[in-house]
Amino acid sequence: MNYDLGGSLGTLALAKHRKSRAINAENPTGEKGKGGMAASTLGPSRKGSPCLRDIPSGETVTLAEIEGPGTINHIWITVTNKTTEADCFVLRDLVLRMYWDDEEEPSVESPLGDFFCCGFGRECIVNSLPIAAVPSRGLNSYFQMPFKKKARITLENQHVNPIPAFFYQIDYCLWDDPLPEDIAYFHAQWRRQKITELQKDYVILDNVRGKGHYVGTYMALTTLERYWWGEGEMKFYIDGDEEYPTICGTGTEDYFGGSWSFAKQVDGKTVEQNYCTPYMGYPYYSSHDEVIHNDYHNDDCMPMRGFYRWHIQDPICFEENLKVTIQQIGVGYRGLFERQDDVASVAYWYQAEPHEGFAPLMKKEDRWPR
Repeated sequence: MNYDLGGSLGTLALAKHRKSRAINAENPTGEKGKGGMAASTLGPSRKGSPCLRDIPSGETVTLAEIEGPGTINHIWITVTNKTTEADCFVLRDLVLRMYWDDEEEPSVESPLGDFFCCGFGRECIVNSLPIAAVPSRGLNSYFQMPFKKKARITLENQHVNPIPAFFYQIDYCLWDDPLPEDIAYFHAQWRRQKITELQKDYVILDNVRGKGHYVGTYMALTTLERYWWGEGEMKFYIDGDEEYPTICGTGTEDYFGGSWSFAKQVDGKTVEQNYCTPYMGYPYYSSHDEVIHNDYHNDDCMPMRGFYRWHIQDPICFEENLKVTIQQIGVGYRGLFERQDDVASVAYWYQAEPHEGFAPLMKKEDRWPR
């Protein structure tokens, strides 16, 4: 029996015993031979229903409901660009959730932008293996998401305004054979601590029970203090670790694959460098507030930085439980010091179901960037 999920050059020539399907606004059920049927002013089957229109504030829409067994291989989403000052927050006000098999609680829960490594309610260019964000607000996921019985994906509009146009496509395969019994399910969880506590590590993920493997971190950091912010170490507490972790890194920029403060000299000034690679990146930096209504950029905004790190070649494997944290430590003229910053994150992992329930998502006002 061929359990290859696809997506690798090394297995591209193998026969795929699957049925390819796609769900979007033109074919919301993914039914065979039912795509692009809606009529437009150009006539039948001429781009009559390319998107969901006018999603009311407070409404949850079902983007996909698929009977398994199957695997979601690609998700593409875009949403109309901001047109008012309030719309600066739309990527944090839309909440993406995913449910596998007969779950009532989600396995994925995140603001839409952060899931695609675009924190702070702002889009940026992300060029990585599992996540790509391209102009303008083209949000793509290539995480493989298997399910045995059922997959359900929803979007909740917590924005103050209706969403005029929401475009999406979910590409998946239905399996001829059952999935293996020990298949792991995709999970992702967003968190934020608006002011971290001194000498207390920020928790990216905890309360994970069962067997699985951790595959990635997105971090949206707003620095609230002066001097270099990136001395904090990433820690993985695996299978009963308590006081000390099994895996502890050497610094924040080190964990995200960089070194020496990402620094280069420009006209005698030290500046940080952005980058995107398949497995790690620093795609976003801004110290400018975007105010569209008055058409100006305010320069007194606290610096915001976005990072990703994918554990694809080096998954963090656990048999019983997992906790992931990162320290808030800086360095300045007085040496190392404990910091307090504003940290948000998305943890990505696979595990056997059932999973422990997530803490309630912050209300939208508490998710907004400073």
